[in-house]
Amino acid sequence: MMPPLSLLIKPASGNCNMRCKYCFYADIAENREVHSYGMMAEETLETIVKRSLQYAWRECTFAFQGGEPTLRGLDFYRRLIEYVTIYNKNSLIIHYAIQTNGMVIDDEWAEFLAKNKFLTGISLDGIQETHDYNRLSSNRSDTFKTVLHAIQLLKKHKAEFNILTVVNAQTAKRIRKIYGFYKRNNFNYQQYIPCLDPIGEKRGLHSYSLTPDQYEQFLRTRFDLWYNDVIRGQFTYDRYFENLTGMLMGYAPESCGMIGHCVNQVVIESDGSVYPCDFYVMDQYNIGNLLTDGFDTINRNRENLGFIQQSMKTEKECSLCKWFQLCRGGCRRDRDAMMDGNLVKNYFCKAYKGFFEYSYKRLQELAERALKMHRL
Repeated sequence: MMPPLSLLIKPASGNCNMRCKYCFYADIAENREVHSYGMMAEETLETIVKRSLQYAWRECTFAFQGGEPTLRGLDFYRRLIEYVTIYNKNSLIIHYAIQTNGMVIDDEWAEFLAKNKFLTGISLDGIQETHDYNRLSSNRSDTFKTVLHAIQLLKKHKAEFNILTVVNAQTAKRIRKIYGFYKRNNFNYQQYIPCLDPIGEKRGLHSYSLTPDQYEQFLRTRFDLWYNDVIRGQFTYDRYFENLTGMLMGYAPESCGMIGHCVNQVVIESDGSVYPCDFYVMDQYNIGNLLTDGFDTINRNRENLGFIQQSMKTEKECSLCKWFQLCRGGCRRDRDAMMDGNLVKNYFCKAYKGFFEYSYKRLQELAERALKMHRL
């Protein structure tokens, strides 16, 4: 039985109207022969939709990322809805998602996203001081107020959204202020991802670089804030902590970086080419093109590449660690320092060990409480 199909599509390739200092996709683009594949043609989109809905079973998710996916224009997404209507002959459940910097979101965009039930991820790095330090527009101007305006428009039109925050040297130090700011503004669905340094570089050399010590303190402080709200009955969804609690309840994590190995991802560049992971959209990891290859061929190419098999490598120190069942080695990208497939211990190992030692009893308490509620 096939699992639901989920696609991560880059309709504007690496093109973006911002110049974030830490942008991992700009770094990836610099490390491949073609830096940008330009804007996706509508014919390419139609082929992707048609092939996907013929292959998928029960459910299909069309998620869009970049670069900045809104640069492809709203009409492109209107065509998406039309193509899905035409080709969804098996009456699959369809999900839509988009990750955006919010720079071009206006009333028309917000209304469309709400009407078509897109889950919209908004990239926001906390308060103005931390956001504008790294997340600048293409003309090097501040973007914080523009992003907040986009969020207000999403709220106005009742579009579902969450906040994605990059944990870097600036946001890690100011998580108390950031958490309070999010809480005051009812940004109740939050996801935090650790910042990446450029491919092949020694980590920790940039002004935005996140060190293991910084990350451990960040996790501890953020957990305290979240846990105290949970105990008081004040809801805030934190993807990482919710996944950890679920794992202690016996559920599999839905976040791929917490599973312990890579999974069958389908990342599609604007020319239709397919890659096994958003962090590995480089020439040596190309596993096909949906304009010419079916999913069976793409899956076979992924298998031949050995991408998932490589991710299953476990350091002896990790397998003996008492926190391995929660950590599971972490995301491959934090183990693949030189991006050559020779995986090592996770760069943030020390941070995770310290955090689990600090939080485990309270995580276990929350899991036990949740299980009791399920039994009632």
